[in-house]
Amino acid sequence: MSYRAPVRRRTPGVLKVEELVAERLARAEGHDPEYLIRVLEPMVLERRRERLLEVIGKRLASVSVLFDSPYDPHNGAAALRSCDAFGIQTLHILERTKTPFLAAASVARGANKWVDLDVHHEPGAAVEGARGGALNRTLVAAHPEGELSPEDLAGLGPLTIVLGNERDGIRDDVDLACTKRVRVPMRGFVESLNVSVTLAILLHAATHGRPGDLDPVTARRLYARGLYFSVAQADLILENAGSIGENSGGLPPDR
Repeated sequence: MSYRAPVRRRTPGVLKVEELVAERLARAEGHDPEYLIRVLEPMVLERRRERLLEVIGKRLASVSVLFDSPYDPHNGAAALRSCDAFGIQTLHILERTKTPFLAAASVARGANKWVDLDVHHEPGAAVEGARGGALNRTLVAAHPEGELSPEDLAGLGPLTIVLGNERDGIRDDVDLACTKRVRVPMRGFVESLNVSVTLAILLHAATHGRPGDLDPVTARRLYARGLYFSVAQADLILENAGSIGENSGGLPPDR
């Protein structure tokens, strides 16, 4: 039997948001997506391009997650990984004063390359972000006495699943913005599940049968990101392509 030590906030390999958004990812996002696609797409095998487009085509803007001040780095990373697994494009994080979001890299396992982390420092901004403007997502709080069961989520329109942290739950200033509550029914002696397990169950139910619905701009941005991570020495290739464009009047530089 193997034993894995628990992940603590000071465990090596626990990352802050700015570390999760790695330098290489930031460089990829610094390019115009269409320029990046134009340069790198011919260098990627067709089956890889098809796989990227297939996965991106299933991703969702209509379902998102808001995590109120997560404390445990394992749960933070597991939430990020679950979002990627179920095609959720945006994970909203409310960072309160003394609990910055941390995630264990060994648990996230690269999901941070695909999920957009939207970090808020005020409850009002977190709620507005979770609603998604024109998407007008319903905020659904995970609660042990919720009136909804997980299966009900698939029948709702756009929604955001709201989770509280492991110690304090969902704080009142966020809970008041939630208009529905969902529970995970229990049949055993335990009365609750780990927050990351709860999220995985709810996301499985909420995404069931939903077609992908990313807007075209976001989809192209993700496709460009996928091409970037598929090409060795992509930075050097992009730099050289820009230089050739400037010198020959061919491929235009990335500006």
